[in-house]
Parts: sequence; C-alpha cells; structure tokens
Amino acid sequence: MGKNIEKIAVLGAGSWGTALSIVLADNGHEVRLWSYNQDQVKRMNETRINETYLPNIELPEQITAYSDLQVSTEGLDTIVLAVPTKAIREVVRKLKGVLTKKVTIVHVAKGIEPETLKRISEMIEEEMPESLLHAIVVLSGPSHAEEVSLRHPTTVVVTSKNMKEAERIQDLFMNPNFRVYTNPDIVGVEIGGALKNIIALAAGISDGLGYGDNAKAALITRGLAEIARLGTKLGANPLTFSGLAGIGDLIVTCTSVHSRNWRTGNMLGKGEKLEDILQKLGQAVEGVRTTKAARQMAEKYKVKMPITMILYEVLFEDLNPKVAVDELMTRMKTSEMDDLVNILTE
Repeated sequence: MGKNIEKIAVLGAGSWGTALSIVLADNGHEVRLWSYNQDQVKRMNETRINETYLPNIELPEQITAYSDLQVSTEGLDTIVLAVPTKAIREVVRKLKGVLTKKVTIVHVAKGIEPETLKRISEMIEEEMPESLLHAIVVLSGPSHAEEVSLRHPTTVVVTSKNMKEAERIQDLFMNPNFRVYTNPDIVGVEIGGALKNIIALAAGISDGLGYGDNAKAALITRGLAEIARLGTKLGANPLTFSGLAGIGDLIVTCTSVHSRNWRTGNMLGKGEKLEDILQKLGQAVEGVRTTKAARQMAEKYKVKMPITMILYEVLFEDLNPKVAVDELMTRMKTSEMDDLVNILTE
C-alpha cells in the first residue's frame, strides 16, 4: 500500500471510535481501542464485535481492545480521541498522567463547551502540557459510523495549526473508501462540526411534526447562514462553510436516521420528553449541550442565531416544538442577499 504502518490508540469505543478503528485497521495499522468499560473490552476481544454500538460488524484482527489507558497508549506517536465533548477534559487529564513522550492527538468529537465557550482543540490545549503535545489535528465532515464501518464511500476533512502533521494524519486514514481532504481553517471546521448538530435537532423536530421537505430545506439553508455568521465572527473563513465541514456535514446530519441529533429532534416533534429520549438513546446527543454553548456565544458576540435561540427554549424551557417551528417560519422578513453579504464581509 506504500503507507507507513503505525501503532495507534483510539480512545473511546463508541460507534465512531470503533468505525475509525476499522478504517485504520483496513490500512494495516495496529489499533489499540480503549474503553473504560472492562466488560465491553472483554466482549470485543472475545467476539470480535462491538455489540453495543456497531452490532453485526466484525472487527479486523488488527484491532485489540484495552481497558488500561497506560498500556493502550504506551510508546505511541498518534492518539485518536473519540469520546463525547463532555468527557474530553477528564480523559485528557488521565492521559497526561500516563504519557511519557510527545504525541499527536486527533480529536473527532463535535461540540463546544458551555460556560467556557471553548472549542475542543482549545480544551485539549488547556489540559495537555506542551511537553507532551506535538500537535492537535481535527477530523470532521459528513460521516456516520454505521456507513463507515460498512466501508461505504465517505469523505472527511482534517485541519490543524500544524498542517504538516494534518497531512500525516490524512495519509494514515486515507483509503479507497475513506477520502480525506485538508483545510487550514481549524476554527471553521470545529464550529461547523459543532453547530450543525443544533440545526439537525431543529430539522428532526420539523420532520417529527410532519412538515415535510420544504420546511426542512428552509431550516437547513437558514441554519447554514446562522453557523456561518457565528463562525466568521470568530475568525473562520466563510468558504469553509460551503465545504465538507459546513454544508456537507449539515446535510448528512439533518437528513439521516443514523443521526442521533435528528432522531432526538424527531422524537421531540412527536411529543416525547427530552429526558426520556436521552435515556432511550443511551448515547451522547452533542447538539443538546452545544445548544447551551451556542446560545451563550450568540449573546456574547451579538450574532443573530434565531434557530439556536428558539431551540434552546424547546430543550430547556419547555416551549412547544410546534410553536417553535411555526415561529421560525413566520419571522420578520429580511433580504437573503443582504444576509449573505454580511457573512462574507464580517
């Protein structure tokens, strides 16, 4: 294959961490898949299946599951961080306690931390000392774990402050089924990946109410404008939002039954309660937490984000979902072209 074969740790044995482990294993790398759950690790090593998150997908022989963080990361140059946003700080703190050399951390989660309003790469920078951190690389884009694990064609993007290292990570993951582009806009890639989950919740609510494709198309389009407004205010390149980390990720998350954010919104639209939905899904729904952070950012930076603001009321203030969507569709008239010009000239 002409690739440099590495030993790589993937921290987080959920659906996405497992799917990316399969990509790396297909490329010949030796993958150490870490989970804090010892029973899950034992079952994966015995059955070669991650029954909880990717049932019926056989794990390649290059993947070995570990529950010991030190053993799973010992001597490695590359660590993929595939835990939910809320667990990032905790896992990185544990990680810095066992590392003995500099590593490159590839984070693949999509979210923003409420209160601090930090992107994930900023959270990692805060927690990991420079003496142990070679680079942070972000991998994002339109990619459902279920389809990646089946080797369906998928295209993603990697970004970093160290683009030479981003290109190395590009080579580690690239194969005929998993195409990887580079983009130097780390702010735009992380913001696009995080905020699309908010719009997916809204699109799911619209579908749950039975409003059809016209309403969902409007939410997706106006949602993209909302993401771009905040992103450019934070210093992102507006063109990033027309690419994989922007419109690409937005489309797949707003339209697929694989999307936990869409499914959560869909159930909300059908009248279920948020607490019941989250318990039923049993996995992180990043858009819920990110909605809190994005609302705080909209207020801090004085950016118009009507979908985010009204979705916050649905999630945390018991606003009726039908009232919320109806309000969004009957907002004060404005000029679409003026809005786009404002984004491009922010």
